Amino acid sequence: MTVEWVEVDGERYPATDGEPVRDERVVDGKRVWGPRRSKAAAALVRGVDIPLEGSRVLYLGGGAGTTPSYFADVARAVYTVEFAPSPASRLVDVAEGRSRLFPIFADAREPSVYAPVVEGVDVLYQDVATRGQAEVALKNAPFVREGGRVYVVVKARSEDVTAEPEKKYEEVAEKLDEGYDVEGVVDLSPFYDDHAVVVGRR
Repeated sequence: MTVEWVEVDGERYPATDGEPVRDERVVDGKRVWGPRRSKAAAALVRGVDIPLEGSRVLYLGGGAGTTPSYFADVARAVYTVEFAPSPASRLVDVAEGRSRLFPIFADAREPSVYAPVVEGVDVLYQDVATRGQAEVALKNAPFVREGGRVYVVVKARSEDVTAEPEKKYEEVAEKLDEGYDVEGVVDLSPFYDDHAVVVGRR
């Protein structure tokens, strides 16, 4: 399976084959990745390339499972870490019937907890709203194979509610450069205010 593009109300959005989750839109039998309900969808619409087809993915901050389920439509395996009990419970529900989606109830800041069950991955995707977002990605770097890709969604207000978002994006990118080759920073507006994704390679 692959990520395809469909037209919705004059705009092009990513879409995949797969069982819909909750009330998402379906066009021509494909699940539309809504860029206002998925930061990964927003990143793709903004021109970010996420090579999911056939990849092993470590997804940090899986929430209730909507975007991890998108990834599982095309990836080889999606190990999804979530710490908050309520969304983790919904993530487990979403994972039922999806043989390539593996929910893990753990703290992404403590990767030793899930190290025994996560194989080397081709893609690290992180959407963890906490201080020290770069540090979380660096702690999880050993899971990423050489040449693997990293995508860190930066929620600027989680780092510092008073600082200019662009400054926080730059700081996270500079910190990430300690373990990855940072390739760019892409702002996720107009879909998300004060959010960007830092793109890099192991």
